[in-house]
Amino acid sequence: MGILTDSVSFAESVDPDIPPAVKLCPEAGLAAGRYANHETPEMFDTLSERFNSVFRNLRGVGRITEENVAEAMREVRTALLEADVHIEVAKAFCAEVHEKAIGAEVVKTLKPDQLMVKIVHDELVTLMGPVDPRIPFVTPGPTVLLLAGLQGSGKTTTCGKLAKMIMEKAKRPLLVAADLKRPAAIDQLEVIGEQVGAPVYTERGHSNVVKVCRNGINQARKTDRDVVILDTAGRLAIDEEMMSEVAKVAQVTTPHQIYLVLDAMTGQDAVATAKAFNQRLELDGLILTKFDSDTRGGAALSAKRITGKPIKFMGVGEKMDALEPFHPDRIAGRILGMGDMLSLIEQAQKAFDKEEAAKLEAKMAKGRMSLDDFLGHLRKMKKMGSMKDLLKKIPGLGSQVDDMEIDDGELGQFEAIILSMNKRERRDPSILDASRRRRIARGSGSDPQDVSGLVKSFNQMRDAMKAMSGMSMMQRMKFGTQLSQMAAGGEAMPKFKSSTKARQRPASKKDRRKQRKRRR
Repeated sequence: MGILTDSVSFAESVDPDIPPAVKLCPEAGLAAGRYANHETPEMFDTLSERFNSVFRNLRGVGRITEENVAEAMREVRTALLEADVHIEVAKAFCAEVHEKAIGAEVVKTLKPDQLMVKIVHDELVTLMGPVDPRIPFVTPGPTVLLLAGLQGSGKTTTCGKLAKMIMEKAKRPLLVAADLKRPAAIDQLEVIGEQVGAPVYTERGHSNVVKVCRNGINQARKTDRDVVILDTAGRLAIDEEMMSEVAKVAQVTTPHQIYLVLDAMTGQDAVATAKAFNQRLELDGLILTKFDSDTRGGAALSAKRITGKPIKFMGVGEKMDALEPFHPDRIAGRILGMGDMLSLIEQAQKAFDKEEAAKLEAKMAKGRMSLDDFLGHLRKMKKMGSMKDLLKKIPGLGSQVDDMEIDDGELGQFEAIILSMNKRERRDPSILDASRRRRIARGSGSDPQDVSGLVKSFNQMRDAMKAMSGMSMMQRMKFGTQLSQMAAGGEAMPKFKSSTKARQRPASKKDRRKQRKRRR
């Protein structure tokens, strides 16, 4: 229950209008630690573990010397090479970190490991940035965006994701099916366009790609579409025919932005592909797909230094809304286990209505949150992604999440238990006796102990939320840190003073007879 609460003060300092999804997130603690969940590791997980190991070793040394720093940099270089980072990039990165560490007199500081973390973080940000993820729209339109890439990189799907992202900015995109080589490429783009609600311009049976793109731009002007996304053809490997075709399309249509879509799982091959494309096209940025895979992440760390072109966006899932701007500082924070609170806040703001969030926060502050409120909160949390992914974005928890046993299916079990209750029970869980718990357990396919555990955790969470509502920023910070340490260590949660008065059990017929006898 207290796992997310230590981020309250940091989140509020970033944005005072953060919804309770981030400020007061009850589901995280309820979902943490009952059943095993075998997920595929995320990108950078291995690299993050290696970095944390290096910093732990520095922390354990009584006195830091230049030799300790040099040894740490050797381990960092090994970790980068194992993550498929380009060897020249790894060497240059370690040399710059070593130079700055000595220049900053790390060996003389009281907490050298913390200063080393800051230096490494800053160098990671420099390595991957600077990046401006905004798309420069022109007036009058249309703004033409050309997407190039090899087959299998996710180019056509990325066109749909980009269209959906643009539509959220009150733009009206038109997708142009300019991949006339791959079978069913036009059909795929039409399906994706229907999913995101964007029209698709097609010319079936045509072989002149340049003419199709030019006609598509003219169609956008006629139909008042202010953005055109060109889905060009790809190949399994780079060849002269493909490069000439894309170069000709770029020459005739003069796109305002040219993005190269790369598969992050191909590692250094992705960087080599970007270098080859950039020699023929003047790229404006890169889009890395499959960022949620178990790839080692070398492409993300090497692309900017080798090609000179920034990563603009990253695909983080299969759904059409799974395209995010690339922020080097946030990625560096994830690599070093520092979390990514800003991305978590943005996800919460998309999932939660501001007015509903304010009402829920007011109920939390008064200790009047019901299981109906909790159920609605739970469903919105499920839309934000898996619980492990959310917890990894909390500062200080990134390195601990892998040791936690978290099953997202348990959130579904919570939902089933709550839906098996009647309205009165959801409004006032204190009336649940043994027979009611057995009935709810049968209805939800769970055990009575699970029902009792959910109610107990819910009551603890509700009391904790009310206790935190009256605290100052520093008190919340201290309180949240204590709760997080207890949750991570598997300790029992503290008992909070409840604001509700103890309920007296209704007298039975036998009790009333005894009372009458005593009065006589």
